[in-house]
Amino acid sequence: MKKEGRKVGAMASWKFWLVVWGMGIAGQLCWNMENQWFNTFVYAKIGQDVDIVNWMVILSAFVTTISTFVFGTMADRQGKRKKFVSIGYIIWGVATILFGTTEFIVKDHNSASAASAVAVAGVLVVLTDAVMSFFGSMGYDSGFNVWLNDHTDDSNKGQVGAALAALPIFGTIVGTLLGGALVDSGNPTAGTDAYDPSLGNYQLLFWAMGLFVIAMGVISLFMMKDHPTLVPHKQGTFFAQLTEAFNFKKLKNNPDNKEMLLANLVVCAFFIPFNFYFVHMGNWIIYDIGFTSGDMGLIQGIPLLFAVLVTIPFIKLINKDKIPLVTLIAVICNAAGLILIGMFVKDSTCVDTSSVFALRNIPILGCVFLVGVGYVLITQAGMIWVRGLFPEENKGQFEGIRVLFFTLIPMLIGTLIGGAIIKETAQSGTPNYDDYGMLVEVPQENLFLIGGLVVLITLIPLVFATKLYNKRIAQKKAAQALVDAVNNTTEQ
Repeated sequence: MKKEGRKVGAMASWKFWLVVWGMGIAGQLCWNMENQWFNTFVYAKIGQDVDIVNWMVILSAFVTTISTFVFGTMADRQGKRKKFVSIGYIIWGVATILFGTTEFIVKDHNSASAASAVAVAGVLVVLTDAVMSFFGSMGYDSGFNVWLNDHTDDSNKGQVGAALAALPIFGTIVGTLLGGALVDSGNPTAGTDAYDPSLGNYQLLFWAMGLFVIAMGVISLFMMKDHPTLVPHKQGTFFAQLTEAFNFKKLKNNPDNKEMLLANLVVCAFFIPFNFYFVHMGNWIIYDIGFTSGDMGLIQGIPLLFAVLVTIPFIKLINKDKIPLVTLIAVICNAAGLILIGMFVKDSTCVDTSSVFALRNIPILGCVFLVGVGYVLITQAGMIWVRGLFPEENKGQFEGIRVLFFTLIPMLIGTLIGGAIIKETAQSGTPNYDDYGMLVEVPQENLFLIGGLVVLITLIPLVFATKLYNKRIAQKKAAQALVDAVNNTTEQ
């Protein structure tokens, strides 16, 4: 007889975790490229215009949310997750490769037609990124994430929460370190004082990442299994079911929905300032602080690697129903790291660009570590908190609600505010101009200082969400104690 716990759903435990980490890292590598390298690619190969980056982020957030609702509802109605994961990953990888081909539109920045070519390339960059996000969300958000939620219960929620927190960090670490190495591998100026980011080998990066995601999509066809309890759930027409999540009159009758809304608001309040700075951090490190693309990967990757280790002791706290406490610690760490960056890492004189591991770089590495700790903990706690309140029969559909608060609203508001801060901030040091005489809008350290102050607003919805959480957990424990007492009486 097999020991209890050897299987998760219909899958052997080892196969389940292999799929979780394999598919999770592949997906996070693609998201990391979109969040980090797509933006530096635009500055290096297309044009140093923050508006292109902002439009990429905003449109990507919209199509991601739409895709999650549409495919999540489809998956609920069909009672299937795996095929959406597999198909989404394969097309996702293809779109990643196609994104990189936009650099060939701008062949010569000094030609008479260069300005119009940059405009065309900028439009295609935004549209191609949107296609990638649409199918990426099909594979990852409404596919893989909901599949993982199907397989999560009280016995493994801490471990799953840690994996959900660690996956984006591992994606960032591998993506930034490997990405920086690949981009600089074809750059003849890498490692010299005359470093030129525009000579980076982005084609190698996009092909490598795209092919890896395609391969994982194919592997998922053979490795993944839907949970045996997953069955088709249809509520009238497709459109009627799609809009059911917005039937607020019906939702308010469920006491868990108020808590779910507040928990979503907590994470939303955290990620709005996150989007002030995160998409611009790479360009800040390269163009303002003065590190190379490869060093940028180290500056972000090394502290985040240590930040991942912090999730391990917090598994016990989550399993002991201390999610609000973990969330509070996340906010404090994130705010501290951001404020310290804004105060002490103002320009290239505050660091040593000759070596990432120089003693002078300890402050920036330490600050990024604190920012990373906040990020991994809010992801670890927030995912488990919100998903634990999803209706059993509508998990795919309600994943769209989560993406609305975790992604769309923060990206829309945060990106617009972050872009405005960059545009209205005086450039430090010698002003940089592109090939057309336009001032290059380089992110400055005040992005982090403002982000650190604004993230403290998260504490307001956290207070109200915590009260509902503690009340629900107390009722749950009381009900379990009653069941245990009845069972003990029956046995006697």
